Amino acid sequence: MPQVLEHPAQAGKDFLPLNGTDYLEFYVGNARQAAHYYRTAFGFRLAAYQGPETGVRDRASYVLVENKIRFVLTTPLDPDHPITDHIRRHGDGVHDIALWVDDAESAWRETTSRGARSVRPPETLRDEHGEARVAAIATYGDTIHSFVERRNYRGVFLPGFVAAGTEDGLARPVGLKYIDHTVGNVPLGEMNRWVDFYRDAMGFKMFKHFDDKDISTEYSALMSKVMSNGNERVKFPLNEPAAGKRKSQIEEYLEFYHGAGVQHIAMATDHIIETVRALRRQGVDFLRVPGAYYEDLTARIGPIDEPLAELQELGILVDRDDEGYMLQIFTRPVEDRPTLFYEVIQRKGSRSFGKGNFKALFEAIEREQARRGNL
Repeated sequence: MPQVLEHPAQAGKDFLPLNGTDYLEFYVGNARQAAHYYRTAFGFRLAAYQGPETGVRDRASYVLVENKIRFVLTTPLDPDHPITDHIRRHGDGVHDIALWVDDAESAWRETTSRGARSVRPPETLRDEHGEARVAAIATYGDTIHSFVERRNYRGVFLPGFVAAGTEDGLARPVGLKYIDHTVGNVPLGEMNRWVDFYRDAMGFKMFKHFDDKDISTEYSALMSKVMSNGNERVKFPLNEPAAGKRKSQIEEYLEFYHGAGVQHIAMATDHIIETVRALRRQGVDFLRVPGAYYEDLTARIGPIDEPLAELQELGILVDRDDEGYMLQIFTRPVEDRPTLFYEVIQRKGSRSFGKGNFKALFEAIEREQARRGNL
């Protein structure tokens, strides 16, 4: 089946209205060092902290911010802590894709009544800056969705966190604006199960669909369906492996992550050339495609605003659909395990995901897999 773009009319009231992604929480082995990396390499500012100094005895968490993007890096302080088990199994990775809502209790009630498994009943958190309501449900693997209601809270992040100060001498912002989409990898045969979960339990719709004819190389293939909430502020592509001659990137991820989880996070920018130049200066490594990719780019894509020579120099990819074009680039994995990586994306009208770049991109990923001995 070819790529499908579906925008059906909403059937009645949206029972899970979402304002956007509130934060992503990572469980990591050393949050202090991880925070240093994201500040100096990706330009995030240290905004808040909780840990032993604030009365939390079992973990430490650092909140990093760049424009509308919030990352929370959490590390356990006890070898018997459940977070320790998560890190032992998965390595550093995303545990919580938190969603910003106006009513956390309603979000929890509506989703659990439709089959979602509760992992945190609605709870009110308070401190001198007000109160916030939080609840959570399970999704694929060990990943969860928290529902965060913060309309009555005026603190830096959530109750229990203290501000880290107004200045961050390490942070070097690069122009990242917001989370465009968050991609999950699931085992063979499970993609449709989780598509059904997002449709039935969370009221999402299918935004796009790619099959193994769209996403394949000589050696491997995968299938992907993109789920979106009603106002399209939250998009979750879901990938599963497809049959191929050798191990696909999805299979490699599942093997090293030991199960389903977040594969990559796409962060939007308004000026991708400047953003990528800054990220490269600060030590972020990107995948590269062969120079031949750019030889007929103008003929394939049509006129664009960006200088072709600069795109080729930096390795930025371009794709066009009937609504405009988009530019994107992908980092190499940011862990020693070949699991989590990042996408930087700039949209100039296009709402697609770079279908025209799939072959070149996945061949680049396969070259990295071959270097690791995992293809």
